[in-house]
Amino acid sequence: MKSANQLTARERDFFNLVFQAGITNPFSDARAEIDLKIGGLFPEVSQTDRIEKTINEVQRRIASLEQKQVADISLFSGDDRRLVRAAFLFEFFYKFRRKFDQLIHDQIKAGDSPVRVTFAGEAFTLMLSRGFSMTDVQRYFALCYQLRRGFFFIKRSLVGRSDAMKRLRRNLWQNVFTHNLDLYNHYLWNRLEDFSTLILGETGTGKGTAAMAIGRSGFIPFNERKKTFVESFTRSFISLNLSQYPETLIESELFGHKKGAFTGAVKDHSGVFSRCSPYGAILLDEIGEVSTPVQIKLLEVLQERTFSPVGSHETDRFQGRVIAATNRSLQDVRSKGVFRDDFFYRLSSDIITVPPLRQRIEEDPAELRDLVVFTVKKMVGKPYPELVDLVLEVIEKQLGRDYPWPGNVRELEQCIRRVMLKRDYRGDQKTHNGDLATILAEGITRGELDAQNLLSGYCKMLYRRHGTFEEVARRTNLDRRTVKKYINEWTNPEEEE
Repeated sequence: MKSANQLTARERDFFNLVFQAGITNPFSDARAEIDLKIGGLFPEVSQTDRIEKTINEVQRRIASLEQKQVADISLFSGDDRRLVRAAFLFEFFYKFRRKFDQLIHDQIKAGDSPVRVTFAGEAFTLMLSRGFSMTDVQRYFALCYQLRRGFFFIKRSLVGRSDAMKRLRRNLWQNVFTHNLDLYNHYLWNRLEDFSTLILGETGTGKGTAAMAIGRSGFIPFNERKKTFVESFTRSFISLNLSQYPETLIESELFGHKKGAFTGAVKDHSGVFSRCSPYGAILLDEIGEVSTPVQIKLLEVLQERTFSPVGSHETDRFQGRVIAATNRSLQDVRSKGVFRDDFFYRLSSDIITVPPLRQRIEEDPAELRDLVVFTVKKMVGKPYPELVDLVLEVIEKQLGRDYPWPGNVRELEQCIRRVMLKRDYRGDQKTHNGDLATILAEGITRGELDAQNLLSGYCKMLYRRHGTFEEVARRTNLDRRTVKKYINEWTNPEEEE
């Protein structure tokens, strides 16, 4: 080094890469590219090996600073301090990531009582030795726990290799940590309650799972004296399906009521806005079914963060985040007046779409096996290969590759149960005839398909059925590049609905 408090040009370049890695969405291609640069690896190397190589390289560079007795952020200034801080935080996060993971598992088992963090002393000692203040150590410790929870719930709850699922995971991460973790860390780590989210998706796609990943990934402070986080993340997410309540009871479930507020109100009742943790979120499912008067009252909560229980003039304050979900399309929501304009704009700080199962399988047919493996494991404890093969065999024989899965992931779960019970599943016959072959046949009968769409649709149908461009090329006597072009060009509004 040129001096005790100045990085060399080479160190600066390397630590800048580490800084970029730390603030970049871990589910993005950009993060993978940064990891490659840090580790000096080729794209063919597995993700696990790439991450391990990155961690080792960061540790090697920090060891060099330790040998020079300058592994302390207080010995640097300006931009160098920012870069060294990023390297130390990167080191800290990955050093304790497995212990954070175990803490997550332990907390799930323990439920709503916060679990004692046995490695907190070791973690604090390391951070303090790097020159961080106690205040910063407490916040960064909580931030690392939040980051690990976010990664845990987004990755493990939302399985899928398709582009649509990759996009969903990226969007969920940004919803919690923004597009830039440095921005989140400086400005929004304790202010996201004002950022509401609207989740769109067909029935059964997993909107509730996506919402839970957000709700369980909020920032929770650490109590250094008790050696626990101030609250268990199992308390940080509440879901309420609005469609299951009659209009007369929705307000009571949302805002609570006082004894005697209406017939049947024999005692005080706390609504979801009262029960929500200040570090958590509420999911208002089927938000598209609520009336205008209820929307107006919800708008007040979103704007003023206040509400009053039914039968009370007292004002309570809401401190959590609001997540709303509907199975209506964005076009329906906007064009058919489902929401008041002011309510829609206040509700949609972010809009996230959960893709239908048919889209996921179209983008990558292997996703079906991934989901069957995941679901079988969830049902019986292990992903037994013989059960997975049995389910896939029945699906292939009785439904075929073109089955549109109108009930989405929820239907697939019931399909797996039915196969285990009866070795049989015939699908939803009401919608099964809406596959691509039928659409093409009807288009030909009506004389509404031109030659371009006919060939594109036929190639698309064969691709769904056989799964490779090469097989489609062989059957159509076209070259592979032409086949791929036709498949990518296929569009059909009737099929997309």
